[in-house]
Amino acid sequence: MELDLAVSTTGLGYRRGQRDIVRDIDLQVPCGAIYGFLGHNGAGKTTTLRLLLGLLRPSGGQIRIDGRPVQGQSKIAARQVGALLDARSLYPALSGMQNLDLTRRLLGLPESEMTRVLGIVELSPTAANRRVEGYSLGMRQRLGLARALLGSPRLLILDEPCNGLDPDGIVAMRQLLRELPSKTGATVILSSHLLGEIEQIATHVGILAAGRLVIQEALSSLQARQRMMIELRTDAGDRARTLVDAMGWEHAEAPDLGMLHIYPPSGLPSANAVPLLARNLVAIDIGIAALVPHRQSLEQLYRHVSVEHAQRSIP
Repeated sequence: MELDLAVSTTGLGYRRGQRDIVRDIDLQVPCGAIYGFLGHNGAGKTTTLRLLLGLLRPSGGQIRIDGRPVQGQSKIAARQVGALLDARSLYPALSGMQNLDLTRRLLGLPESEMTRVLGIVELSPTAANRRVEGYSLGMRQRLGLARALLGSPRLLILDEPCNGLDPDGIVAMRQLLRELPSKTGATVILSSHLLGEIEQIATHVGILAAGRLVIQEALSSLQARQRMMIELRTDAGDRARTLVDAMGWEHAEAPDLGMLHIYPPSGLPSANAVPLLARNLVAIDIGIAALVPHRQSLEQLYRHVSVEHAQRSIP
């Protein structure tokens, strides 16, 4: 239902010169979701986010936020949306609190609003009163997120918030992002190339390839139909490959010597596939050192989709 969508677009496109950067984008972002927006560099992620924010004018299509069209109402839309596009947009010579205060004044908000958002992003008063030029990247990202949260926007658009962070910073940001909908009531659109992180944070996923939205659904639904792979370790690889071929299953060489990646037919549950393969291997005396089922990761799915669309350019 349209009323259940925080963001929806219909046929959204953007043309630069004679080239379509994005085309026919039909986003559907449910209220309260963390929507992971994925795509390689140049796929059109940032362009799409800038279109949603009104920073670019669409060449075609419609954008709705909370069911209302935003074209021609950019000021209204701006009050509903908070954004973190680039932490470098902060003023380094000012303190974190002074950076927040500039935005607070522009929005006409009370001073207490700064304390509220700093609490959400867990940036201490001591840190907030230091100059931004002395901040780590993780602290800059938290401050940028705090600024985006001023005024309690219904929608947060975050472009690569984990980009460049060290492992500890990624873990901390991951936890913070997970809690945003429950802490703030906001819907989150989160772009990233860190697919493993998206898989641990997002509730819904959209994948862009060559400027088109090629996958969009709930992460749980996507995971349920992701392909299964069985990892076989054996010292009889040639015989195992012959058996798998005879079963009509697919296989591929694994990076490790003595390991084979085996793909059962789609629709065959892992609870049936693994015992069936094991019985057939044992029946012809193939030794099994390891037989481990794996579900195709979001990263593997993304790579598959990207390869599939790599040769498709938008005219």
